[in-house]
Amino acid sequence: MQINLPTFPLILAPTPLHHLSRFSFWLGHGCEVWIKRDDLTGMALGGNKLRKLEFLVADALAQGATDLVTTGAAQSNHCRQTAAAAAKAGLVSHLVLRGEVADRPGGNLVLDRLLGAHLYWSGSPQTQERMDAVVADLRARGCTPYVIPLGGSTPVGAAGYAAAWAEMSGQARDLGVDFDQVVFATSSGGTQAGLSVGAGAASWPGELVGISVDHLAAELGKIADPLTQATAELLQVQSPHPVFIADQYIGEGYGIVGEAEREAIQALARTEGILVDPVYTGRALAGLIGLARQGRLQGRILFWHTGGTPAIFAYERDLFGSQEGQ
Repeated sequence: MQINLPTFPLILAPTPLHHLSRFSFWLGHGCEVWIKRDDLTGMALGGNKLRKLEFLVADALAQGATDLVTTGAAQSNHCRQTAAAAAKAGLVSHLVLRGEVADRPGGNLVLDRLLGAHLYWSGSPQTQERMDAVVADLRARGCTPYVIPLGGSTPVGAAGYAAAWAEMSGQARDLGVDFDQVVFATSSGGTQAGLSVGAGAASWPGELVGISVDHLAAELGKIADPLTQATAELLQVQSPHPVFIADQYIGEGYGIVGEAEREAIQALARTEGILVDPVYTGRALAGLIGLARQGRLQGRILFWHTGGTPAIFAYERDLFGSQEGQ
């Protein structure tokens, strides 16, 4: 598949693809687990959004943008990576964050400030009105803002993960491995759409498994399905690959750490020395573990690590539960 869209170089690619031998032994259930390390994309401690931002920043520059405006939760990995990408491209970043000013500005918030981002708090879970006000103010001051929606999840952004699929496929071919399932975290739909289009273009015979971190499957479908179709049309791919959405691992809600996330985060850290975050990759890994124990996943499984490491440092009290101090 040829992706004929401009890019702005941000990531260190290819990111590693390797076997998790000790984690696989710990998990058992006939699973051979591998990992794609998009936590190691490079800038500002890495993560999956840089793949989208390579395409989005190029589009912004082509439109003469001076500023990037985006939104997310207080510990948004997307916002942190957008701030880093803006710094690299010589643009000014504006981050509209959900809720009120944080009492303890740790984790991603520290990096947002280090990267020079302007932070705005919406005061509620709804950020669109605040986004519109920020954009209007920038335009009134003679700036040219480029708006990136939640998660960078546009067809242009999702193209980054169609390209990532081709990268992974080449690595797997060189290593002489095939995957029965590919498991990843899904929320705003961009990573899911890109992987679906990439896998469809390659006529891959396996199963894509998205672990929803916040939406029920039907709700997520309303977000991801139109985005997938639009991405396929942009990249001229006839048949995106279907995605099975597992929505039973949402727990108590977005960003709330439960026992399943604690087990997953500690298991990977203590068997492989690899860190996953509480919100996205920790929940996705918990889903992988749960589905494997049910016999729903078997064979050679690729876990696509989409990053999020800095958020760990904002969840110190949640990660150990009753084991704190051990």
